Amino acid sequence: MAAVNADPEVMRWIRDGSVRDEQQTRDGVRAWESEWESQGFGLFAVEIRSSGELAGFTGLSVPNFLPEVLPAVEVGWRLGRSHWGQGLATEAAAAAVRFGFEERGLERIVSIAQVGNDASERIMTKLGMHPVRETVNPTCGRRVRVFELSSDQYVTTTR
Repeated sequence: MAAVNADPEVMRWIRDGSVRDEQQTRDGVRAWESEWESQGFGLFAVEIRSSGELAGFTGLSVPNFLPEVLPAVEVGWRLGRSHWGQGLATEAAAAAVRFGFEERGLERIVSIAQVGNDASERIMTKLGMHPVRETVNPTCGRRVRVFELSSDQYVTTTR
């Protein structure tokens, strides 16, 4: 995961675009693990079945960085560049959304992308999400779009 977080192209759309070093990555993984304990959901490692290689992560988290959307649970993902364009993020995020609605009984799931991150917005659309607002991420001053999917919409689209 440290190699993924150290790639400037991967991190381009994350907060202020800064890369993360190995210690910052370790700290992040610890925080993700504690969210599983406190919330009953969190981030999943995404591995390539044939090789066991770590591709990145997907999963659910509370988007505390954007208080105006709270209470909310966000689906997110981050994959290493060599795994882009293969449908992995969509497949993994769809599994996380299914987990959130079917296993955790969530009423709504959001996803947040910086304006201009068209690849992430395409994934959100494939998940059945729709844009509900545009605002500014107060942690870095960048414009973001918030997409949303309700449990009712999820049930309708999965039938």
